[in-house]
Amino acid sequence: MDLILCHQTADFDVLGAAVGLAKLHPGSRIVLTGGSHPTVRQFLALHRNEFPLIELRSVNPDKIRSLYIVDNQQGDRLGKAADWLTLPHLRQVAIYDHHLNSPRDIEADILELEAVGASTTLIVEKLQRTNISLSMVEASVMALGIHVDTGSLTFTQTTVRDVKALAWLMEQGANLRLIAEYADPGFPSPLQFLFAEAMQNLHKEMVRGYWLGSVLLTTENFVPGLSHLTERLLSLTECDALLLGHVYDKGKDKIKSGEEQRKTGVINNQRFSLIGRTRIPDTDLTQLLEPYGGGGHAQAAAVNLRDVEPTTVMAEIYQALQKQIPKPLLARDFMSSPVRTIRPHTTIEQAQRVLFRYGHSGLTVVNQEEKLVGIISRRDLDLALHHGFSHAPVKGYMTRNVKTIGPDTPLPRIEAIMVADDVGRLPVMDQEKLVGIVTRTDVLRQLLQDKQEQSERFGAPRSGSLRDRPTTPNQNFGQGSLLQLLKTHLPPATWQLLTTAAQQAQTRGWHLYLVGGAVRDLWLRHSQGAEKHQNITFQDIDLVVDGFHATADVGAGVELAQALQGNYPGARLSVHGEFQTAALLWHKDSQLDSLWVDIATARTEFYPYPAANPEVEASSIRQDLYRRDFTINALSIRLTNPNPGKLLDFFGGMNDLQSQQVRVLHANSFIEDPTRIYRAVRFVVRLGFELEPQTETYIRYAIASGVYERWRLTEHPTPALTTRLKAELSIILKAPYWKGALTLLADLDALKCLHAELKLTEQLWWQVRYLSRWLRWFDPERNLEHWLLRLGILLGALPPQEREKIAAGLQLPKATIDGLTNLETIETAIAKGLNSSASPKSSVIYQTLKGYDRANLFLVAARGDKLLRKQIWLYFSQLCQVSPFLTGHDLKALGYKPGPQFKQILTDLLNACLDGELGDRQQEEAWLKTHYPLPNKV
Repeated sequence: MDLILCHQTADFDVLGAAVGLAKLHPGSRIVLTGGSHPTVRQFLALHRNEFPLIELRSVNPDKIRSLYIVDNQQGDRLGKAADWLTLPHLRQVAIYDHHLNSPRDIEADILELEAVGASTTLIVEKLQRTNISLSMVEASVMALGIHVDTGSLTFTQTTVRDVKALAWLMEQGANLRLIAEYADPGFPSPLQFLFAEAMQNLHKEMVRGYWLGSVLLTTENFVPGLSHLTERLLSLTECDALLLGHVYDKGKDKIKSGEEQRKTGVINNQRFSLIGRTRIPDTDLTQLLEPYGGGGHAQAAAVNLRDVEPTTVMAEIYQALQKQIPKPLLARDFMSSPVRTIRPHTTIEQAQRVLFRYGHSGLTVVNQEEKLVGIISRRDLDLALHHGFSHAPVKGYMTRNVKTIGPDTPLPRIEAIMVADDVGRLPVMDQEKLVGIVTRTDVLRQLLQDKQEQSERFGAPRSGSLRDRPTTPNQNFGQGSLLQLLKTHLPPATWQLLTTAAQQAQTRGWHLYLVGGAVRDLWLRHSQGAEKHQNITFQDIDLVVDGFHATADVGAGVELAQALQGNYPGARLSVHGEFQTAALLWHKDSQLDSLWVDIATARTEFYPYPAANPEVEASSIRQDLYRRDFTINALSIRLTNPNPGKLLDFFGGMNDLQSQQVRVLHANSFIEDPTRIYRAVRFVVRLGFELEPQTETYIRYAIASGVYERWRLTEHPTPALTTRLKAELSIILKAPYWKGALTLLADLDALKCLHAELKLTEQLWWQVRYLSRWLRWFDPERNLEHWLLRLGILLGALPPQEREKIAAGLQLPKATIDGLTNLETIETAIAKGLNSSASPKSSVIYQTLKGYDRANLFLVAARGDKLLRKQIWLYFSQLCQVSPFLTGHDLKALGYKPGPQFKQILTDLLNACLDGELGDRQQEEAWLKTHYPLPNKV
């Protein structure tokens, strides 16, 4: 027989999962190995006959074939049924559970552990795949399992999978009235009395911004249903965590002597139960109670003890819970700095322009002494503009009674102030100096990120056969593991460089962040299964400095780079003052190889017009990440205290990495900078991702608008259509994935960024690919710039005057520009030279082509007809390698005197060899005697 084992205190999750497994394995029986929760017991009193239950005492161990264990991984929670695990004739043991961090001492052939809210969800998903139908009671008990273990989908461990499973159960006929009756059964009389006592004696205190509660109840006998009481107390008292202790007698036990009671502090027949509930991030009740023999979930756990002093044990666990509570974020940890300020006499219109430029929703107002005097919001400005006061000073409309906070104000306190006073932004003051600002958006974003971090823990989803299951890394980052991940995957010298940079920044009171592509590629390599010992090598690393205790001014990045150069004197320092960046460069270093490290001050940027270079100003890390192109490039890892290793993902970059899509940050991003179109295509093709649909819409709109061509025709410089575009083209056309990228660019009509009339026609696409074949054959050492030739073919499709203008704007090499300008002239001259006869001799082909640059000949061949390509192919494959046996030195030895005729003799000799008239040295000497006889010697 096949048995499904429930743990000793069966709840609705274990019962629901067991019922589902019984449907998956017809003929199997469910064994309740011990007691059950009161509500489960009441439910079974009415519906026991609906399920294939069997009493433990009725099982014949000799007939057991397989054991399926649900919602449990420990043998001692199976009571006497644990003896069956060692039966010699047992075919299989399978475990289905959702407690990923629970200790396991059961040897299993099949282990399915998934990070879902309820074990029942795992079984429901299997039922869905097999299209098995359920009765109303079966669907209801399974729905109860999900409801109870996820707090009706409100606990943080709840996943989308739980929601979908519950929806399917509703489709199967789960009864809402039945679910409501048992999911929240109300208080029986004993619990009503205890509830009043608990409310009266509850101890509650604030710890690190969270409310902790504890209460110890004493009764003569065991009272069932205290877990329900605990949850109700947690809700009504607004505690973030609650410990409920219960002391009661067990009359049938042997009575201790008075001496034993004095030694142990334990009353006769006394038992102690502790039930815990928590909603505080990073707390784990299972971890706290395991040393005492308890278990459960991170948010809900319990333990039953004997021979202990209840007050002492409860105090120990309470103190341990306090230590688990994370230090709350302080204002300094996530405030924006420096703060954009205006003066009281600034006009409404001027203030509105500042808001537009920087995307703020409000501005702080300071006087000449830089003292805070007010705040004005976008709504205030809009109202003033609406009433025609555009030239009025903001001092008449600003809020003067400004609520402020300090750098050490904790996040919960900030949240409370914003709610109580209904303010959307709080200036951060340090000794009457404005050092930052926290907005409502900052708070909401931080709260959301904290919530996401609870569901994104490191550790792979584990499922399948233990014998066959591959080990694959998890797809998520978790705070605290990121620094270890960097240390594990980066070469030791690179890790040491980052550590040194962080120390240098921290001594100056700054944050330092690893940003952009390095974070993206680290995640990709890790998620794709890179072994721990396998180092990830980056050719370039981007670091950003942001203000912390002291505001990082415009020169912070340069200062940090200079300090680092002191640690690494072999590095070359390059400073770019215009963009507030510095770079350290190593060339073939014994440890760092050829590494480029960019160090920038956190900055924001503003494009004065499309395709221009941006204007940049010092800002915060959030603004710095917001100015970037795509969400997958707007990721950052903090390298300094507090919270080193914290992942900053303000824009959903991790979700897009997991979804394998490239999503732009701003709707106007491509209008401001068309090179981002090329970068989007590059990431899509290189990473094997897809363009997020809205992003593709933005690209097509920007191109169709014609904005690039309009600005190209103005006198304004447009580097995003010239030099910066050239850089992107160089990367794409050099890459091994250039075909896919060029195809996607053509599909998006993005070649119009080069010229409004440029399209990748079928003929032009054939020419580009044909050119690449020639380059593989005739330039395998890559002596030529292959990307330039591919670009040349594309530009060659334009009229001569246009291609010259575009090539010059891109600042291509002079030889390339000249070749493109004179391309038709070269083609005409070659055609004329080769068409002098119907079938030109090899010598004619050679003499016609030899004077032209190889790069130009490749372009001519790709653009020419079949006969021309054949002739140029012959030139490169054979004729270029032909040379006479006789050289100039040989002619001298034979008696020929150097002179004007000398060159002609060698040319005619080479032509005869090219045309196959001569094959060895003797034939060449005979040819000389015939065609260029020496004069008779006197």
